[in-house]
Amino acid sequence: MLRMRNSNNTNGLSNLMMNNGSKAEPGSKEWEMRPGGMLVQSRTGDSDRNSLPPPPTIRVKVKYGSIYHEVNINSQATFGELKKMLSGPTGLHHEDQKLFYKDKERDSKAFLDIVGIKDKSKIVLKEDPISKEKRYLEMRKNAKKEKTAKSISEVSLEVDRLGGRVSAFESIISKGGKIAETDILSLIELLMNQLLKLDGTIADGDLKLQRKIQVKRVQKYVETLDMLKVKNSMPSSNDGNAPIQPQQKHSNVKRLAPIQEHKNNLQRILPQE
Repeated sequence: MLRMRNSNNTNGLSNLMMNNGSKAEPGSKEWEMRPGGMLVQSRTGDSDRNSLPPPPTIRVKVKYGSIYHEVNINSQATFGELKKMLSGPTGLHHEDQKLFYKDKERDSKAFLDIVGIKDKSKIVLKEDPISKEKRYLEMRKNAKKEKTAKSISEVSLEVDRLGGRVSAFESIISKGGKIAETDILSLIELLMNQLLKLDGTIADGDLKLQRKIQVKRVQKYVETLDMLKVKNSMPSSNDGNAPIQPQQKHSNVKRLAPIQEHKNNLQRILPQE
């Protein structure tokens, strides 16, 4: 019997709402009283607005510093929507704004009409320095991450290009051909220059993994060139007893010092990964 009564009350409420000017049971969770005295179905989100008549547009006065800004806005809009509308005239990012009504800060998700905002109501706008600082730091962090990603990408493209030359040298030497040792040493040095760029790049997360991949690629190419240099220096059947030019040998000795230094950098950076 109790269930039947509850059901009848609910149906009665629905029937009452269908008749204009009728009242619903007080305290019902499905209905809410608007500031104008109208009893309407409780609003939980944007989807419920579509079932209601179009809300009126109101004009509110927002004081920012010593200046008043008049804004025309939907009476059922949120304070967050109002903040976005104020970004243009005030120059403040909507996340850096604090809105006060009746000396109380209002949440961005709160509805204007629910807290009592009406036509010609006055609202106070203040800048939120803490939010502004957080947003600034986040922007700097993202900019730094983009710069790091760009740097690693540029190194990757250059290593691709140098890797093509390594493959070409490997193909020539494997077929018995010869490469000027200065060309091999020069290619090693170019690869080491890319390693220095990676060494000066600070990365976290996925970017750190990408950096590690590029470091290992450089290491692999340098090791390949070291083996090719040894193989290239071995006399072939066509070489006979051709003498080594002293000037070229002396030039190679001069170039070995900086390359050895770069190799030491390679060994230093790899354990950190």
